[in-house]
Amino acid sequence: MKIINGQVFDLEQGFLSRDVCTDGSLIAPASGDDAVLDAAGCYVIPGLVDVHFHGCVGEDFSDATPDGLQKIADYELSQGVTYICPAGMTLPEDQLTAICKTTAAHRKKNAGGAEVVGAHLEGPFLCMAKKGAQNGDYLHDPDAAMLKRLQTAAEGCVRLVTLAPEQPNSIEFINAAAEMDIHVSVGHTVADYDTAKAAFDAGADHATHLFNAMPPFAHRDPGVIGAAFDVPHVMPELICDGVHVRGSAVRAAFRLFGKDRMILISDSLRATGMPDGEYPFGGQMIEVHGNRATILGHPETLAGSITSLMGCLRQAVSFGIPLADAVRACTYNPAKSISIDDRAGTLDIGKEASVVLLDKKDLSCKAIVFKGQMM
Repeated sequence: MKIINGQVFDLEQGFLSRDVCTDGSLIAPASGDDAVLDAAGCYVIPGLVDVHFHGCVGEDFSDATPDGLQKIADYELSQGVTYICPAGMTLPEDQLTAICKTTAAHRKKNAGGAEVVGAHLEGPFLCMAKKGAQNGDYLHDPDAAMLKRLQTAAEGCVRLVTLAPEQPNSIEFINAAAEMDIHVSVGHTVADYDTAKAAFDAGADHATHLFNAMPPFAHRDPGVIGAAFDVPHVMPELICDGVHVRGSAVRAAFRLFGKDRMILISDSLRATGMPDGEYPFGGQMIEVHGNRATILGHPETLAGSITSLMGCLRQAVSFGIPLADAVRACTYNPAKSISIDDRAGTLDIGKEASVVLLDKKDLSCKAIVFKGQMM
């Protein structure tokens, strides 16, 4: 396939007028067949990578049902999100084990939809004071042996785990996670600067949904945000749904951390793609009104978003983030953050041919190519 007449995303130069060719499932110097896709009037970008979301179209990753995970993968691909690392909640170990086993089985099945590249364990190693919408009954101190059991159940596909580093044994936990090829993200935490900095220095390399469920950035106690800024390998997530973080803070975060480090996430719930109403979430109930989801009976507690990552990309652009920077934050940066950038996140030769065409007028999806195949 040859994709012609489009403005093609380039990691270093923004958008260029050039062709993109595929040979089977990979980006290639020349087309492997006679198929032509005319991208006139479109931006040509890599398929998006979401490293933190919970569900969509009535399904939740934490339910650990094969059919539900398949529906999630199918919907995400339809939105131009081609690689996904869905997040589990704070739940009992047996349910977390079921989530891990379902993920491993799905990866073997390869039944279509966005590729489930792994799992993100957002809980249970969090703190009570900043648990947010997580269920406090199942919080657990950092436990390397437990993490190893979960990684074994997942057959090695846990890629990311969120940790409140003020909890006991956190540094040992970070070291153990590294030995299991699991990235550690600091979040749902009351950690001060020194505690967060120690975690990042020990190898933690993410910050879970920056600004949310952590202390604010203050001039005498810069907290997690200041510590993340001071350690160059840390890549902060940002929920850019227009609800969790105001536009000014989105612009400030990109200015503070730079386009090379920011990761946009959706943190989307099962209510994404569904009508307003009440939905189960992590052993609790949430209520959805418009683009806002909160814990039932606690309208001040946000529960996640109901916006896909592609919607978050559009929102970031509406907030004034340059399109090339927003695309990078939804493609290459998240791919790098979970170590799949060798095959995803750019349109370089040799990468998997996962490509999305966006209309220049409204950034709507005009075409999706996944691993060389038109969807």
